Amino acid sequence: MQSFNHLITTRPHQVRQVLISDLHLSFDEPALVQAFLALLDDCLALPALKRLFILGDWFEVWLGDDMYLSLLKEKKSEDEQKAHWLTTLIVKLKQLRINGCEILVMHGNRDFLLGQPFCNLFGGELINEPYTLPVGQQNYRLEHGDALCTDDKKYQFFRKIMRNRLTQWYLLNKSLEKRLAIADNMRKKSQQNNANKAAHIMDVNDKAVRQAITNSDALLHGHTHRPDIHQATADKKRYVLGDWRLLDTDTRQPKVSAVIGAVTGDEHSNDKTEFGLFEFKALT
Repeated sequence: MQSFNHLITTRPHQVRQVLISDLHLSFDEPALVQAFLALLDDCLALPALKRLFILGDWFEVWLGDDMYLSLLKEKKSEDEQKAHWLTTLIVKLKQLRINGCEILVMHGNRDFLLGQPFCNLFGGELINEPYTLPVGQQNYRLEHGDALCTDDKKYQFFRKIMRNRLTQWYLLNKSLEKRLAIADNMRKKSQQNNANKAAHIMDVNDKAVRQAITNSDALLHGHTHRPDIHQATADKKRYVLGDWRLLDTDTRQPKVSAVIGAVTGDEHSNDKTEFGLFEFKALT
């Protein structure tokens, strides 16, 4: 697999769109945050970049936009706002948007409470799944990927409840402390349940994939943490983005690795537009 660094150093003017998923960012994982900032620096240096997609699980957990917006509403000091780990991300994303790059964010199974008010801070747009992305003469179906894991009946039931607007209203009207306690309890139960599940149950279902791709030319998703290119049907492919992994944790300078997507091509010719998976690495 070609490296993203090689792509942006050899063909920077051809990179039109970048797609990432499953970053699982949190205050407790500063190396992942620094790696995301490094990617944003790369994106800021790409002269023809028009879109950045974040296809879910941007954050390890998201308890509601107010966990950050409260800093602004309560008129905390400028120093307190700058010290928050999310502020640097917002600043770079805002600069990327000013440069003319759209930032499109999709919900994942861990950050389904993410709202448009937070995205407004940097000029981003919250998009629904499935999302259709034209790539040359083809249409790619984008989604997070958890809805395709239909063999996991318990998770699908849980997903249906959590995506319900009434459930989300109920959660968002709890205090942040209570939401944190609920999230911790849900995470522990999920870890216990997953430990007893066969690996294939937590992967996508072939029938669900074939149904999803019916009206599209290709399917792109994350969620499973199993990056690869699959032959979904005789003439259609399924691309899987990778999660962001922390490597070499015992060294002084850990490394983060991920498999991301990129759309490249000539702005004057759709025939030369193509999609590919690339390995992204960053020292933190």
